[in-house]
Amino acid sequence: MLTLRFWVLRSLPSMLCRSISSGPGSSPAGGQAPDMAEGHSHLLVNDVRNRLREIVGVSTNWSDHRQAMKDRTSLSSLLAKRQEDLPPRRMKDSYIEIHLPLGSQHGLREKYLNVHNSVRFGRILEDLDSLGVLICYSHTKDPSLQRSPLSIVTALVDKIDMRKNIIYPDCDIKFTGHVSWVGKTSMEAKMHMLQYHDGAYSPVLDATFVMVARDPENKRAAFINPLIPEGPEEEALFKQGEVNKTRRSEIKTASLLKMAPTAEERKIVHSMFLNTLDSTTVSFRSRVLPPNSVWMEDAKLKGLEICHPQERNIFNRIFGGFLMRKAYELGWANACTYGGSRPHLVAVDDIMFQKPVEIGSLLFLSSQVCYTKSNHIQVRVHTEVFDSQSGKHNTTNVFHFTFCSEKEVPQIVPKSYGESMLYLDGKRHFDITFNGMPAV
Repeated sequence: MLTLRFWVLRSLPSMLCRSISSGPGSSPAGGQAPDMAEGHSHLLVNDVRNRLREIVGVSTNWSDHRQAMKDRTSLSSLLAKRQEDLPPRRMKDSYIEIHLPLGSQHGLREKYLNVHNSVRFGRILEDLDSLGVLICYSHTKDPSLQRSPLSIVTALVDKIDMRKNIIYPDCDIKFTGHVSWVGKTSMEAKMHMLQYHDGAYSPVLDATFVMVARDPENKRAAFINPLIPEGPEEEALFKQGEVNKTRRSEIKTASLLKMAPTAEERKIVHSMFLNTLDSTTVSFRSRVLPPNSVWMEDAKLKGLEICHPQERNIFNRIFGGFLMRKAYELGWANACTYGGSRPHLVAVDDIMFQKPVEIGSLLFLSSQVCYTKSNHIQVRVHTEVFDSQSGKHNTTNVFHFTFCSEKEVPQIVPKSYGESMLYLDGKRHFDITFNGMPAV
């Protein structure tokens, strides 16, 4: 049995939230938490995007929104010329709690409910993306300014680790988070999701997002406030952020798109190749699928989205959370089809936002089962936009999801060299999820 390694450190405020209990006899009916009961004022999930619009100074009306984005160009003069000119901030300055009152708001529950009487995880991804941006705006907030001159966008999802499979559709949810590491123009936001059940909050997931700050027109990098950790726990969080940055750089350098596989990886690929040769012929072209296996080319699912204005973010591009939701749902469907049973998400790893998606784009999504082990399925989802004028397809995102099926799944088998590289890349992401580093 594989054991997940949860190495994400938690901040003191998040740890305090996880220990909250209403005490004997004080629990509201159903799954409604005491801190979301009547008379308590909290920022709700539905308010997050409105708060972001206020910070940036944009409208909910599309035509007014476009004009507001043009007006933001005048804010460029407010940007700091050096990071040293900005006041340092503490982790608690950006700490936020957001509530999702599924226990009391039945209409809201419908939006999050799936057919398995659980919560749609794609919706949770949307909420995490919005929360991560709001956290970072809280870190960079200048009380003297009505509008922030910064455009803060999601650069990548470093990691999302699931701590439980069941998310109840009728129990209140709490999101907490804060900035945990800061560079010159980028910052790391750690977030936690907890659910109120059986009289107490229990952790559901831990997430690490990396955000970047850019100028008002979202064209070039902009400096952000430095972060001053206080105490050994915050210093450990900050140090982990540095470790994460180094790890991402090392993984990028060792990418199979840049470097040849290791000797051990070459042995794995060659062994799989030999296992598919037809023993009755003396030919490299004669390939036979081993028992309880599936060719990689037969484990794909594709989709298409027309990107309407409804799915725009505060910068008039397609909302990153929407892209994550669509990619996750396609990846989940592929894992479900492949495994023949309901898959549960184990981890989301290394989502890269390489290019913004413009409103009106044709977004092509392609999911591929690229690695399997026992009852685990590694799925890669690639998204690209089509430019009708040039006729070119440009990659926007690459997503990596690890699922656990209810039963053992067939082995995925690559046939071409390119598929073998996808297999090895999937194995690397799988090893990082379960071991914290690639087993190469």
